[in-house]
Amino acid sequence: MQQSKAAIESVGRQARRFVYDLFYAIGFFVEIVRVIPGYFAMGRRRRGGGVLVIQVLFTGVQALSTVAVIAVGIGAIIIIQGLSLLPQFGQGDLIYVILVAVITRELGPILTAFIVTARSGTAISTELGTMVVNHEIEAYLATGVNPITYLAVPRLLAMVVSLFLLNVYFNFFGLIGSFFVTQIIRPFSVQEYATGIYAALTMQDIFTSVVKSVVFGLIIGTVATYHGFRVERAATEVPVRAIRSVGHGIAYIVIANALITLISYL
Repeated sequence: MQQSKAAIESVGRQARRFVYDLFYAIGFFVEIVRVIPGYFAMGRRRRGGGVLVIQVLFTGVQALSTVAVIAVGIGAIIIIQGLSLLPQFGQGDLIYVILVAVITRELGPILTAFIVTARSGTAISTELGTMVVNHEIEAYLATGVNPITYLAVPRLLAMVVSLFLLNVYFNFFGLIGSFFVTQIIRPFSVQEYATGIYAALTMQDIFTSVVKSVVFGLIIGTVATYHGFRVERAATEVPVRAIRSVGHGIAYIVIANALITLISYL
């Protein structure tokens, strides 16, 4: 009985902490949005434009190889399995609808978001947490610089830009690159493939994919910077916050993905 009570209390504490962090992060996001105009109003030197560029390079460019391999692999598997199974039921043309729905609508945005969360989300939380421990944030405040404007805004913007570009890259390799891989195993004409993809792809698919990539970028950037700034004094808090950043980021991404998908089909 005591163990059951302790387990319920533990679950309750975790749920309360999750909700508390969620609302605190929402307030933090509102503050970031509020100071974005101030970031662009600053001179190029003062706002540290290099931070934005470096973050895009690290988040986007350095993840291209990983995204390409995953996209080609998943696209090739869908095509091979679809061409093997669907014609048996007289539904061979559905392969293109399935490919677009899986790659463009779902896996493109969410898998790139997971990759970026694991790579860049932890890096941002760790970097900002280390700055807090080393009293660098206090130095910004002492010189009259808002650390949210100077540190959080460029990282949030870089996340949105990187997620959008990686999503486009994932779709290209998932829809185009996988075709060349399947030619080795089960050849079929380029014209047939291009016609099928063009017929299956709609503006709603593209719009949904873009919205997801932008929303996921905002979530990752907000959660990563939030947990980085939440570090207080001890260096041991840094890895803890980095782990929570990944966990919370993935949870919010899954929830947002479900909501956007539901809305898109209404």
